[in-house]
Amino acid sequence: MNNVKNRALVIAFGILLAAPAFAKLNVVTTTQDLGAITKAIGRDHIEVASLCKGYQDPHFIDAKPSYMLAINKADLVEAIGLDLEIGWLPPLLTGARNPRVLPGNPGFLDASTLIQPLDVVANADRSAGDVHPRGNPHYWLDPENGRAIARGIAQRLAELDPGGAATYAANLKTFESILDAREIEWATAMAPLAGKPIVAFHKSWTYFANRYQLDVVAFVEPKPGSQPTAQHTVDVIQIVRAKNVKVILMENFYDRRSPDQIASHSDAKVVFVPNSVNGDEKVKTYFDLIDAVVAGITTAAWK
Repeated sequence: MNNVKNRALVIAFGILLAAPAFAKLNVVTTTQDLGAITKAIGRDHIEVASLCKGYQDPHFIDAKPSYMLAINKADLVEAIGLDLEIGWLPPLLTGARNPRVLPGNPGFLDASTLIQPLDVVANADRSAGDVHPRGNPHYWLDPENGRAIARGIAQRLAELDPGGAATYAANLKTFESILDAREIEWATAMAPLAGKPIVAFHKSWTYFANRYQLDVVAFVEPKPGSQPTAQHTVDVIQIVRAKNVKVILMENFYDRRSPDQIASHSDAKVVFVPNSVNGDEKVKTYFDLIDAVVAGITTAAWK
């Protein structure tokens, strides 16, 4: 009889050892920027899947059935918001048949509610191009917005998983400590460029430029989301020459022929960098992303 009991205890103990200590939260993020920050806060308490890869234009991706399946199993969906994903996220949320993660529920986090948007347009007119009336959605490129995003994610994870709240708080503290140190480095590197003119390809860099006081004097795109034209390129070349622009800042998923043409007729250098985590093989974390942009700009500016 004792042997039977002993065997039963051994089996039960083995089952306990094999069982996970906690059920991980399944998180789906629309971008890998949100994914990277979420991983830093959740670590081994969560599983994260990001729909748009860092080398893709987040305005336009295919709404694949596999994305619906991921959302169907999600405890939390995080979006950039401000209509960045307007062309593909709504049908995925509807098709996933997971009411917990629909907007308005605890399982959906619109990260744009955590920051102060720039470029808000009271009366949007499509003739002005791909304008986001509620604000520019590329806010993650301001490190202080990265901090706000991390805080919001930590709070939401704790709401969904109260048992992990202390862990999320500790991980947030670590994230902010690293960010504090890196912000000093980035600010020091960028300080000599305050007030300097630059040209940007798309309006992705508004928040970054605002943070480091760069003067964006022209865009390679005639209108947001439109292809560069020959005449507009000539106009930008004239601006670059007149203002002695040294940097043409662009995302590494756009065609660089027009920026290269502008650079070839001036003293400017094209800074071809990722604007999202995993947009480059060396950019694995949120801190790597800002590192890459700062290094690209400062290197080009002093050549």
